[in-house]
Amino acid sequence: MDFQPAIASYLEKTGFPSFSPKAFLFDMDGVLYDSMPFHAKAWKEAFAHVGVQFSEYDVYLNEGRTGKTTVNEAFTAQFRREATDDEIQQIYADKAEIFMSISRTNPMPFAKEVLTALQAAGKKIVLVTGSGQKSLISRLNESYPGVFSPENMVTSFDVKYGKPNPEPYLMALQKAGVRPNEAVVIENAPLGVQAGVGAEIFTIALNTGILNDDVLSSAGANVVLPSMQTLYDHLSSLLR
Repeated sequence: MDFQPAIASYLEKTGFPSFSPKAFLFDMDGVLYDSMPFHAKAWKEAFAHVGVQFSEYDVYLNEGRTGKTTVNEAFTAQFRREATDDEIQQIYADKAEIFMSISRTNPMPFAKEVLTALQAAGKKIVLVTGSGQKSLISRLNESYPGVFSPENMVTSFDVKYGKPNPEPYLMALQKAGVRPNEAVVIENAPLGVQAGVGAEIFTIALNTGILNDDVLSSAGANVVLPSMQTLYDHLSSLLR
């Protein structure tokens, strides 16, 4: 895998004079954790409890939104109205409870190796997630000790708009203290890809879910890879 043609295309599209990655901005679910199948089942069941049809494929397409926005998108599509605050809280709490009851903490294969290699290369690492789960820090520290802290995280608590708006990744650039052409986004969801591309950051999509590659390509991904292992195997090409 040679990233250079994709980098050349990125520079042509953005107009930046160079590409020098100093920071890597990681989505969480479907990237650092193999957790999306559990999220998909939990969202589908929580919506079914209030009479909303929302398939697992819909969950993958909407991944990256904040919980509030996800509920409002579903309500607008089916009921032609936004959900009330009470409905949002009820559905999201139900979803979180279902998720906790069925999920397993499965770090994505080769994610730790990628993070370790980036740390060894002196790269900054920032988490950018639409999640607002309270247990986020403790889970990350257990899976990836010494990598993440509140200072290098952007969560649903930090943003007003969330993905696909570029806001989360623009905030991540600020936290890392780098320009867009000095960062790389690692995503797995079309909305996350749109957010990264909207922030003018070189965006790699890992297709770890059930979507077709062209969904991620159409969202603007500079590169689509089949797994974190593929990224790890060819990381030196990206860093050179």
